[in-house]
Amino acid sequence: MEAIFEHPLQEKIEIALDKIRPYLKADGGDVRVLEITQENTLRLELMGACGSCSMSAMTFKGGIEDTIRREVPEILKVEATNIN
Repeated sequence: MEAIFEHPLQEKIEIALDKIRPYLKADGGDVRVLEITQENTLRLELMGACGSCSMSAMTFKGGIEDTIRREVPEILKVEATNIN
């Protein structure tokens, strides 16, 4: 199910995620935005192989979170709901 919401940073976040999606998809995974809170916390779900991979914490921290922080500095915190 797709997250349905309107947030001013939504498009900027999706553009940033699209920069790393090819790497995630190459390993059978993906990432989905679940929520952007009023406090500018971004909640994500790692999907496919990324959701069950033993390296998901490293992928999240070193790839996804770093990209979001660099490309969308307005986001103050990035969380993944399903990191192993």
